[in-house]
Amino acid sequence: MNKIPRSKTSDYTDQQSEVRRDFVKENTGANLNHVGKYSFDPDMVKGNIEHFTGVAQIPIGLAGPVKVNGEYAQGEFYIPMATTEGTLVASYNRGMKIINLAGGVKTTILEDQIQRAPLFVFNDAKLARDFGEWVTANFETIKEKAESTTSIGKLKSIEQYTVSKMRWLRFNFYTGDAAGQNMVTKATREACQWMLAQNLPGLEHFTLAANFDTDKKHSHLNTLMSRGKRVVAEITIPSKILEENMRVSAKKMIKQRSLSTLGAYQSGSINTGSHSANGITAIFIATGQDVANVAESSAGYVFNEIMDNGDYYFSFTIPALIVATYGGGTGLATQKECLEIMDCFGSGKVKKFAEIVAATVLAGELSLNAAVISDEWVSSHEDYGRNR
Repeated sequence: MNKIPRSKTSDYTDQQSEVRRDFVKENTGANLNHVGKYSFDPDMVKGNIEHFTGVAQIPIGLAGPVKVNGEYAQGEFYIPMATTEGTLVASYNRGMKIINLAGGVKTTILEDQIQRAPLFVFNDAKLARDFGEWVTANFETIKEKAESTTSIGKLKSIEQYTVSKMRWLRFNFYTGDAAGQNMVTKATREACQWMLAQNLPGLEHFTLAANFDTDKKHSHLNTLMSRGKRVVAEITIPSKILEENMRVSAKKMIKQRSLSTLGAYQSGSINTGSHSANGITAIFIATGQDVANVAESSAGYVFNEIMDNGDYYFSFTIPALIVATYGGGTGLATQKECLEIMDCFGSGKVKKFAEIVAATVLAGELSLNAAVISDEWVSSHEDYGRNR
């Protein structure tokens, strides 16, 4: 196989991307006419991708407006959603209509932290226990060393977990408007290097990561203890609004949810809702988020009840929503524009963005639940989702 062409001095240029497209045509026969059409300077993707060859153009649709009554997101917002799945935008849009008729969705961020979890292995369990006590006693110095690598990141706490003679330390950081995975990796390494320099008694082995922070994969620990933003979206909908606009009653919504929750439990699902990954992924692609974080961010818990007056209360909790409005892919051309639609680009905007994502997820849950109950699920896909 021929080696992909690369320039050591000018790899992020129109000319070099064309060289690679020609290389693809010569070696595979594929003609990358559409891949090669983009509107930005390739130099701006330096640090975001290697071997830049072109772009994947994914359709973007707008849903909304959706009214959000949050602590950080307040008002009506249009939501950019990048997807190739027909009916998705229409479904979320329908849910947003119900939200607006009910006066808006309330959003609350309960926790905000991102982790790295190094592992220390000792000669025996007693030494591992003693090390844990030493970590607690020296937390302020460890915090100082970690925070010396960043002007934004703050070490909030260190959780400790043990098995046999091993001790995992779960470093919990606040990372501002950045998602922060690289930030906390660098900070945790710096702290651990200082710890290792103290000649820890009986230390056999150290590794900066041993799969306990479960980066870009779901874990029960992160669902309980939070990773990224723990966000709740909740709403109370008059039963009359459900019946007139969705052709369902509060009683039927409750019954469907109880059955769906049992089904999720039986299957071992990480989500008792219906399809939060749909909305989250579509927003992530449009706004330059790390899409692999959908593995964690799509976990969710539904809770609902009928109020004394017959109204329907519905909430969706996202325990590990990892989002950014600064850094990563958020500053790229189309991604920045999509964030700007919601006034969520740049510093000081990430909590507002997280609340808008949660509100969007709730809209999608309401819409799909009602469609299943009213037997409109299949017909809607037939009307909007057929592309042969």
